[in-house]
This record gives sequence, structure tokens and C-alpha cells, in this order.
Amino acid sequence: MRLRHEVMLFAVGGLIGFVVDAGIVQTLVTFVHFNPYVGRVISFLVAATVTWWWNRSHTFAARHSGRSLGTEWLHWMALMSGGAAVNYAAYVVCLIAFPAWHRWPALAVGVGSVFAAFVNFASARMLLFRRAKTGS
Repeated sequence: MRLRHEVMLFAVGGLIGFVVDAGIVQTLVTFVHFNPYVGRVISFLVAATVTWWWNRSHTFAARHSGRSLGTEWLHWMALMSGGAAVNYAAYVVCLIAFPAWHRWPALAVGVGSVFAAFVNFASARMLLFRRAKTGS
């Protein structure tokens, strides 16, 4: 039951991260005329930080990393780089396959996010928040 609860909360965090990621890249491309490839790097960094906060506060609240906040955030970002590689690859494939999506990169963010979700959950749960909190 606990795993199901964590998966559901991770999905909520993923949805929040998607909104942040897609919103930032779409804003950068539409209003600031950023290149969608560069804009995506910026949007990912912000979204990954937001999902770290969500997941440490909610999804894995009964677990701990055994690290300081700063070190935990750095470890989170390093772990999410695996999912980010999958995510960014799917994003790039979508932009190449559908040139019109250069104006609507949020669509490609959605595709990449789906593929990366599985990698990100597994690495977060098994490598960073692997220990249950004790009652101390």
C-alpha cells in the first residue's frame, strides 16, 4: 500500500513539474523568443527543483536521504539527470519529427515527461530516499 501511495504522490509531483516545465519553456519560446532547445534546459532546472521540494515534502516524507538540504538537492539533480536524458531525447525527437512543435514545445515536454517518469521514480526511491524515517 505504501508503494502505491508514493507512486500516486510522485505522479502529482510530476504533474506539478510538468506544468512548471512546460509553462516556462512555452513562455520563453513564445514571449522571449528563446530557442526551444536552450529554453528547455532552463525550464528543466526549475521544474526539477520544484519536484525535489514536492517529493521530499510529500512523496517521500516517511523516508530520508541522510543528507543536508543542499547535498540532497545536488544528489536529486544528479539522479534526475538520467530521467532528464530520456526526457530531453524524446523532446528533441518530437521537435524533429513535428517541426510545428517548435512553436508549441510544451507538447514535446509532455511526451518526454511520460518516458522519464519511470526512470525518475525508480532512482529517487531506490537511490536517494531509500531509508525509512525512524521515530527519533
